[in-house]
Amino acid sequence: MEKDQLIKELTLLERKIKLFMNERHSIQEELRILKAENSSLKSTLGLKEQQISDFQNQNKISTIVDNIATGGEDATELKQYISDYIKEIDKCIAQLSA
Repeated sequence: MEKDQLIKELTLLERKIKLFMNERHSIQEELRILKAENSSLKSTLGLKEQQISDFQNQNKISTIVDNIATGGEDATELKQYISDYIKEIDKCIAQLSA
């Protein structure tokens, strides 16, 4: 009779182990999916932050252009100022990309 009890307990233990393994597999798959989603969202967030930065820079340039007269000598100075500003932006982007 003790042997029957031992067999029942082993069978129950084996069933619990199988259930545990199935649950573990499901959790691992869910984790894999969530990690992929997290990575995708981080990438999208980085792109959106870059777009916001670009729009802010464009806004600053537009403000500068609006505030400076566009007559002869001022136009040349403005073009040089904007060119320098764009070079600084490119340097910042290069540093962020590195």
